[in-house]
Amino acid sequence: MKKLTSFVVDDIPEALEMLSNDIERNHPEIEIIGTASSVVEASKQLQSLEPDLLFLDIMLGDGTGFDILEIVPNLNTKVIFVTASDEYAIKAFKFAAIDYILKPYSINELTNAITKAKEQIKPKKEQLSVLKQLVTQPTEKPKRLSLHTSEKIIIVDIENIVRCKSDNNYTTFYLQDNTKILVSKTLKYYSDILKEVNFLRVHQSHLVNKSFIKEFIKSDGGYLILNDSSNIPVSVRKKSEIIAALKNK
Repeated sequence: MKKLTSFVVDDIPEALEMLSNDIERNHPEIEIIGTASSVVEASKQLQSLEPDLLFLDIMLGDGTGFDILEIVPNLNTKVIFVTASDEYAIKAFKFAAIDYILKPYSINELTNAITKAKEQIKPKKEQLSVLKQLVTQPTEKPKRLSLHTSEKIIIVDIENIVRCKSDNNYTTFYLQDNTKILVSKTLKYYSDILKEVNFLRVHQSHLVNKSFIKEFIKSDGGYLILNDSSNIPVSVRKKSEIIAALKNK
């Protein structure tokens, strides 16, 4: 079987050597065909190389990993970010749904990221733009969310998400145009992200966009009526929180 090829970028020599060694020791199916420690060096090599996997640090001495992807825009590779970046960068990865490993990483994390990267489609310019916006402007609230389905990656405007419903380890997104999107991540994962952008976890199985709430009915246990006429149950322990949130709507 033909080996997968990879390229590793990190501006710290020890980190570059450690990651390269971990890949070679634990993944004999992957061949490292090049390494680099800067944007200029990596971009120059990647003009002529076409690795299957790109292990990419974010903050480099002469720029960022995103600069490399912009300089070589037609690079057909699966990107795994390996970073020691702080919270705003991690949040960016969550919104853009690109695999990442946070330093210091474990071998299991490396293996999981490689497995996911093998299944991902080609990086899209639109995904890159979401990532760059969030990393370069960490104080601004994100406006788009990248959703992985079994067939493709769909980038949606957050303001068009009406609600999300849990189904065990899956989440269904209901959009304003009546589109439904099923993704294989838990509701808690999206609740942690979307709570900062006008969403309320009103029930164990339901997350709603506050902008689409039409009424809160206090009888019959309590439930919300949304603009799309859907009825969403409200858990008892969430009632006071919902009332307070709606007062400030």
